Amino acid sequence: MRVLILTSSTGGGHDMRAEAFRTWAAALPELGLETKQFAALEESHGIYAFGVWLYNTIQNYAPYMHHVYFNFLEVVPVVRTSKPLGAEKYRALLEEYRPDIILSVHDSLNHGFFEYARAVLGADKVKCVTYCGELFGGYGFSRHWVNKDADLFIGAVPECCDAAVSCGIPRERTQVGGFMLRRVFYDPPETPAERVAYFEKELQLDPGKFTVLLSASRQGAQNHLRFLEAIKRRGISTQVVALCGKNQEAEKQVRDWGVANPSIRTRVLPSNTNVGKLMRSVSAVLARPGTGTTSEAIRSRCPLLLNCLGSAMPQEWITVKFCRKHRIAETVHRPDDLARFVAAWQAGPSLPAGIRERMVTACPPGHPRDVLQKLINLTKK
Repeated sequence: MRVLILTSSTGGGHDMRAEAFRTWAAALPELGLETKQFAALEESHGIYAFGVWLYNTIQNYAPYMHHVYFNFLEVVPVVRTSKPLGAEKYRALLEEYRPDIILSVHDSLNHGFFEYARAVLGADKVKCVTYCGELFGGYGFSRHWVNKDADLFIGAVPECCDAAVSCGIPRERTQVGGFMLRRVFYDPPETPAERVAYFEKELQLDPGKFTVLLSASRQGAQNHLRFLEAIKRRGISTQVVALCGKNQEAEKQVRDWGVANPSIRTRVLPSNTNVGKLMRSVSAVLARPGTGTTSEAIRSRCPLLLNCLGSAMPQEWITVKFCRKHRIAETVHRPDDLARFVAAWQAGPSLPAGIRERMVTACPPGHPRDVLQKLINLTKK
């Protein structure tokens, strides 16, 4: 069975889920799924590619401006046409690959790309499926996620499926699938001895000291230095591990800061780090409220601090609402907030422990294998 996965590099979560689908399909050959990934926006037309660039630029420098960007795209039917712009490359791919399933993991790819695939391949020859990793409905949940004529809408959590139903898709064509994450997030948890060895040998940090992970988007959006300065200014006794995505300049800046401030032990890790093992081992993670890192933190039971410096984008705001509903995160609006929460969690270990316990309930049941099986079952109907 051939699955064509449509994605785009706005932020990092969409590509992460697409790659997770591919690696799980390869790891489970008994299911008989063959996959191919297509960066539908970037590879189709210059207007789409410009939109991707603009999205990532706003995320890096002015997150509050995403309210303008988001609301513009909600009104203007750029992605809801019956034929995508620059459809020639997409058509050639469809005719060569002949997919049995078109799987979209991006909100902009559930209309024109579905309808055009049915026109090229035949409506009875291909199933069109959306996997949506969003965590809540309301403002910030794009109406473009929902195509009323899609064969199936798979939501990561029940709240996501509820949002899809409110946008018009029949309830019977929605299913909760759980988190589609990389395989490292489904590894068995480390034993206490393994965690100690990991800290001492790989991270070269003290396993008994409170350790904060500063996360960044895959594209490198971050403000690590502002948080490090706040920790220093407030005299917080902690260790820091930093991920910088693809931002090599940020990596150098954080390393240089660590050399200049040896009292706060700081480690910068490469983008190919086993983030699952890292999240299961650190004391807390600070990250933008994107669905990808938030889902990873929930799965890892890693106490979560939501980085809302510069305001939250609409699509981040629905993640904040999910976290508030389940009481699994604290929101950071200023650099000093991070230092304040770290100090409070150090003084009261029951606070982060309570978050870990509530994450168990907030984490949806299921396994990526179950999502792949849903695709197989769909083609048998």
